[in-house]
Amino acid sequence: MIDFFSWISVYPEIVLLAMICVVALVDLLDHSAERWPAYVISLLTLFVLSVLTGAYALSGEVVHGFFNSVLSDPLANWLKCFSALAMLVTFAYARPYVAGRGMLRGGEWYVLGLLALLGCFVLISADNFLLIYLGLECLALASCALVALRRDHAPALEAAMKYFALGAVASGFLLYGLSMLYGVAGTLGINEVLSVLASGHAHPKVLIFALVFIVAGLALKLGAVPFHMWMPDVYQGAPTAAALLLASASKLAAFAMAVRLLVQGLLPLAQEWQPMLALLAAASLLLGNLVSIKQTNLKRMLAYVTVSHMGFVLLGLVPGVAGADVQAAANAYSAAMFCMVTYVMAMLAAFGLMLALARKGFESDEISDFAGLHQRQPLYAAVMALAMLSLAGVPPLAGFQARLLVVQALLAAGHPIYFWLAVFAVLISVVGAFQYLRVIKVMYFDAAAEGTPLDTAPEKRALLALNGALLLFYGILPGGLLALCGDAILRMLQN
Repeated sequence: MIDFFSWISVYPEIVLLAMICVVALVDLLDHSAERWPAYVISLLTLFVLSVLTGAYALSGEVVHGFFNSVLSDPLANWLKCFSALAMLVTFAYARPYVAGRGMLRGGEWYVLGLLALLGCFVLISADNFLLIYLGLECLALASCALVALRRDHAPALEAAMKYFALGAVASGFLLYGLSMLYGVAGTLGINEVLSVLASGHAHPKVLIFALVFIVAGLALKLGAVPFHMWMPDVYQGAPTAAALLLASASKLAAFAMAVRLLVQGLLPLAQEWQPMLALLAAASLLLGNLVSIKQTNLKRMLAYVTVSHMGFVLLGLVPGVAGADVQAAANAYSAAMFCMVTYVMAMLAAFGLMLALARKGFESDEISDFAGLHQRQPLYAAVMALAMLSLAGVPPLAGFQARLLVVQALLAAGHPIYFWLAVFAVLISVVGAFQYLRVIKVMYFDAAAEGTPLDTAPEKRALLALNGALLLFYGILPGGLLALCGDAILRMLQN
């Protein structure tokens, strides 16, 4: 019998699903081109969800529901809060863009966006292999539909086909690995798998085989080398609004999936998956930073930037070895979480600027399109500069703190290989700084392509300014967000 606490553990998902139905009905009755009712209801829903999940996370409660298949803990609730806020900002930034490109004609934009967020929520709270796959497919299918929403745009349709095909490969890898893990452990629950592995009764060779497929599936979803091949083409071909969703909320869900599977479920196999993650991280840092230098399309460049940042996130997961001090492991994993959250902040600002500058017949996704932006709109240039410098890891911005925390976690592990990984990460970041400085140079030193200043809504300028200010704030005063991440990870490890 399902008890009361089971329903409490999924109340954000219930609220979100109910509001998805409401938005769908409102869209069915509203035939206007602007779809204002659906937009307002969606924003209010996301705001309420972020407040509810944030308040629940602050309470520190840990609830297991539906026969231990759902876990509602501070880590899950904070990641849900950040995902809801990221989706809210995405909807706000993308409003003029999607309206000007006929993406609101059928009203699917808001429904599909909220469905993708529902997939994120399910994935973040999943404590069972079946729920992981259910959340993953809900997120992937909704995201694929959003990429293909511009039906008259050939690059978007091509990007959707690539995303669907390679997403199916990722799901297949992950599902095959989880099925082998189920065959060995005899259970679908992540915590139960941890108990079976800790007992030492599982067949080691089958476990390693399953682990390879699981890590490959996670790497495909995160976009780590050599499983990154879908990201540049999909980011470039997708509508900018859909690309922003792929680069923000979905990455938080992928991080949650990686932590749940590797740390909560497969921690006894850490000695096996750590070298895999270290190799993926080093390759992602190398290729992401070098290849992005040659890109002229900003969305494609940001795809390779994502690849390199996933390398840093994976580096944060590497030092947490089985049997190590819990606090040291929490520091490493919280550094990875902090790195992911600050990456999402910077991506929201960068893609938000592209959406703000875009207009009908002009995507504003080439680096040359930002020429002379400082003369045309100084605030926009400043926000983009903050986003680029944060992604580059320049102090005193949030991206610098994130990289510093990951490097400190590697050095604290005390292993020579981790020391050289930290050195490599720092050196390749210096090389990769060129790509970000190039964008800043184009904005501040190249001649403006247009002589007239840009005219945008005051609320859009205020939101972009706030986005840039947060990058600066969490670079100077990272303690609050870092403590939040550390407490969430520590409670997960002690659960």
